[in-house]
Amino acid sequence: MPHQMIAGLMAGMLLGFGPIAIAQDQPEAKQIMWAEMFFWSDTFVGLMIIWVLLILSALSIGFTIKLTIQYRKKVLLPEEMRSQIQTMIGDRRYREALSIASQDPSYLGKLTGSALSEAANGYGAMERAIEETGNAETTRILRPIEYLNVLGNIAPMMGLFGTVYGMIVAFQKLVSTGGNPDPVQLAGGISTALVTTFWGLVVAIPALAAYALIRNKVDSLTHEGIMIAEEMISTFKPRGKQVSSEGRSRATPKPEG
Repeated sequence: MPHQMIAGLMAGMLLGFGPIAIAQDQPEAKQIMWAEMFFWSDTFVGLMIIWVLLILSALSIGFTIKLTIQYRKKVLLPEEMRSQIQTMIGDRRYREALSIASQDPSYLGKLTGSALSEAANGYGAMERAIEETGNAETTRILRPIEYLNVLGNIAPMMGLFGTVYGMIVAFQKLVSTGGNPDPVQLAGGISTALVTTFWGLVVAIPALAAYALIRNKVDSLTHEGIMIAEEMISTFKPRGKQVSSEGRSRATPKPEG
């Protein structure tokens, strides 16, 4: 009798802990299936496309972080340098202001340095220097951002290439088996087609979003920089007598007779 009770208890424990063990094993099995589903392909071409897209995704994220840090307002338009040059211009220390602006690598520093270097040629030459330097520097700043745009357009095409390749593999299996293929063989090609498209979109969507956001930010900051530079050189603007239209020579009435 005691042996039967012990056997019953052991059977109950096994039945009770059996589902737990299965439940513990299921997440591991699902994790393996998920990894194989998104990071593996039965074909060499599909596997290469998947891992190239994964590498491009990591590069895109790293490059986006780099540009975000590099194109901050305090980097492009440093407030300390601005106030220092404004103080020097107000004290008529133009050579020192030109030296500091020329040595500063920021966007505002280049604008101010180019303007102050043309001070001897008049205010109009200073304005033209700001405009020309602003266009050149804006182009230089925007050039690296274009890599995100290129990456965002190439990645879906690579995914589409994998899609077409996977469908070709699936149809070849269908033809080679005379119309009665093993579903597992078809699943390999279809899985390659879908997974490559998935990773192409994973790379493209963040890259294009980051491209638009960073470009708009740079456009705003460069426009603000030009306005600040023009304000900084406003003291060089000639103070000529401005005669209003009402104050211009008025026709005096001729005496009668």
